Amino acid sequence: MKPTSRMDALRASVTGTAARVLGLLAVLAGSTARASEADLVLPDFRTVQFVGGLDGRALLMAGIAVSILGLVFGFLQYSSLRNLPVHRSMLEISELIYETCKTYLVTQGKFILILEVLIGAVMVVYFGVLRHMEAVKVITILVFSLVGIAGSYGVAWFGIRVNTFANSRTAFASLRGKPYPTYAIPLQAGMSIGMVLISTELLLMLFILLFVPRDFAGPCFIGFAIGESLGASVLRIAGGIFTKIADIGSDLMKIVFKIKEDDARNPGVIADCTGDNAGDSVGPSADGFETYGVTGVALITFILLAVPPEFQVQLLVWIFMMRIVMVLASLGSYGLNGIIQGGKYKNADHMNFEHPLTFLVWLTSIVSVVLTFLVSYLLIPNLAGDTSLWWKMSCIITCGTLAGAIIPEAIKVFTSTESRHVREVVTASREGGASLNVISGLVAGNFSAYWMGIIIAALMGGAYFFSLDIPNTLMIAPAVFAFGLVAFGFLGMGPVTIAVDSYGPVTDNAQSVYELSLIENVPNVKAEVQKDFGFTPDFEKGKEYLEENDGAGNTFKATAKPVLIGTAVVGATTMIFSIIVILVGITVGADGLRSLNAANAANLSLLHAPFLLGLVTGGAIIYWFSGASMQAVSTGAYRAVEFIKANIKLEGVEKASVEDSKRVVEICTQYAQKGMLNIFLGVFFSTLAFAFLEPYFFVGYLISIAIFGLYQAVFMANAGGAWDNAKKLVETELKAKGTELHAATVVGDTVGDPFKDTSSVALNPVIKFTTLFGLLAVELSVELVASGHQTITRVFAVAFFIASMVFVYRSFYGMRIETPMAALTGDNAKPGMKTA
Repeated sequence: MKPTSRMDALRASVTGTAARVLGLLAVLAGSTARASEADLVLPDFRTVQFVGGLDGRALLMAGIAVSILGLVFGFLQYSSLRNLPVHRSMLEISELIYETCKTYLVTQGKFILILEVLIGAVMVVYFGVLRHMEAVKVITILVFSLVGIAGSYGVAWFGIRVNTFANSRTAFASLRGKPYPTYAIPLQAGMSIGMVLISTELLLMLFILLFVPRDFAGPCFIGFAIGESLGASVLRIAGGIFTKIADIGSDLMKIVFKIKEDDARNPGVIADCTGDNAGDSVGPSADGFETYGVTGVALITFILLAVPPEFQVQLLVWIFMMRIVMVLASLGSYGLNGIIQGGKYKNADHMNFEHPLTFLVWLTSIVSVVLTFLVSYLLIPNLAGDTSLWWKMSCIITCGTLAGAIIPEAIKVFTSTESRHVREVVTASREGGASLNVISGLVAGNFSAYWMGIIIAALMGGAYFFSLDIPNTLMIAPAVFAFGLVAFGFLGMGPVTIAVDSYGPVTDNAQSVYELSLIENVPNVKAEVQKDFGFTPDFEKGKEYLEENDGAGNTFKATAKPVLIGTAVVGATTMIFSIIVILVGITVGADGLRSLNAANAANLSLLHAPFLLGLVTGGAIIYWFSGASMQAVSTGAYRAVEFIKANIKLEGVEKASVEDSKRVVEICTQYAQKGMLNIFLGVFFSTLAFAFLEPYFFVGYLISIAIFGLYQAVFMANAGGAWDNAKKLVETELKAKGTELHAATVVGDTVGDPFKDTSSVALNPVIKFTTLFGLLAVELSVELVASGHQTITRVFAVAFFIASMVFVYRSFYGMRIETPMAALTGDNAKPGMKTA
């Protein structure tokens, strides 16, 4: 238990040092106060009448009713899944997976609360000392940051519970000899998660809008967004590290011992199943919750900063009614899709599992677009005296809504089992083995980043074109608002986006549950199933359906990632603009038009050296983060493989011992925690350091991490997806398990694992957390300078940078694969072995 005690000491040291530093900042802070998001006041929604004579507040109250409807639907689906038939052998495995997931989540929850102490201290110093807010207001902000954490954490917990119900039910349903239930159950689980996630987020934001005092709401939204971003960042980073340690440790045994996929004798398989939920369910659920919320907060902040008060109610009600309507669009599309696909495939013996998922995505996108125009016409037919803005702003949102369908289609070109790129990876592996497999995957990833960049630029360009007609009398910088609406549109069909993403971990787990249950070895199992459930199980067809469906799950996990990544980058643009408004200031001309202060805005130029240097520095952070997260996977996987090799028993046993399986889970958890702590604190102190160094440097830095992060994340996600489904293609279509070709694709898949499920996906919440937390950090810096403490501010910048470098160093050199000397002596020593 020595590593745990060292980590406890590290936590205590970090929180203690941070508290002393922030206390000193509080002492140094003067009484100067500047306008910021802390001063934002929501308008009175009763002052504007909309369609049918309803005022804004009444319409938003209807949104609460829709949110409750979404929650009821989600929990009814949850109950339905729980009551589906399942054999006891499979139920036992899924419950064991859930128990290990629970242990993991409880551990991560404690970590999040420790890190909340750091973030909360910054908020207390900023809001309480620098902004001179009364204690009750500061406490309210802190409470909403905890609500944000609870939201991310709660939907993550709900996600693993639903998925671990669905995995065993899917595995059992496959034995009926028809493919349709194998598709329908994972999608039902995904819609349950998607509706609960989006409805919870929407309900909480509407609560702040409607029931929090109007002068509290601005800072409460910021606190809420930072809280959910903190929760999502930790769960995404740690989950991504955990799942790939387990996945690689389990997969490599197939090559080393020539055993089958998910062999029950392999103690790494339970950890792999837990990791599927930690990385592909917990992480995406928390990430989706945070992405939906942060994008909304960015738009609210923009409207309150850049739009004259007389138009704020119309725009705020409009964007929230768009969200409310799109929840209904997702729900209706899911129901219609179920009728169509049920009629087509319910009695079929074969089906392409990707086709109905693709149909659902496009159906939801089209329905959402139609409703966007209809509701916009009803709500804002005459905005700022312009009767054409309703359809122009609808077109802007449509650029994002269509992206939710177009981007997955583009990603499938590089990751689907049917794509030419994936087949090229397989072809290259035939003669070139693992080497050409890896090279082909890298080609697919790079090429996909090109197309993704072009697609996002085109969609944002379309939004910019329509924004040219938005008058300056309505808002400052209409193009920035348009980009925020594109991000908003990305998430418009949020329940369905989350559903097809959550489809993957269920299908992956279902295949594992089947193997681990050893149901085929249960005495008289066919007669038992016939007697208890009314059908004779078809084991061969069941295994075939589960394997093919896992390929579809891999594809749609891959398609959902760039949607969330793109949202983070496009949405960050709007939040960065909020920082710019605070730094630059707003002037009102003689004609009454508001604009940015031209003299200060000149600092946002390559001619201002700190801004250029910030653009350069952001890329460094992205590449450090990518390497550090993979380093944690590499070291953890080494330890997991080391343990599994020493303890796997292939003779005389049917299953690995529960104790050995739990020990692998402990190894994964230990390195996930250690890697996550180093990475998160590196990001935390880097944000403070660069915000304190120079505010315009920091703006350049934020822009840089968004752009570098976009391309790095897309490249890594799609290269990993190509490697993953190349392996799946060899296993399903070529039936070549156990061959040299299979071994080559397994190696490629283990390279792609940390690419697609660790580094790439975690960049999304890191970008948003840095931007949100940076909003407070840069204002803290500006306040200190305004109070006459410019020199000490630079000293703190250096101190925070040194602290960040400590964790950057630890993320690599404190995570190295080192073999203790004691392990290389006596019977354990092997010829030619050296210490690291």
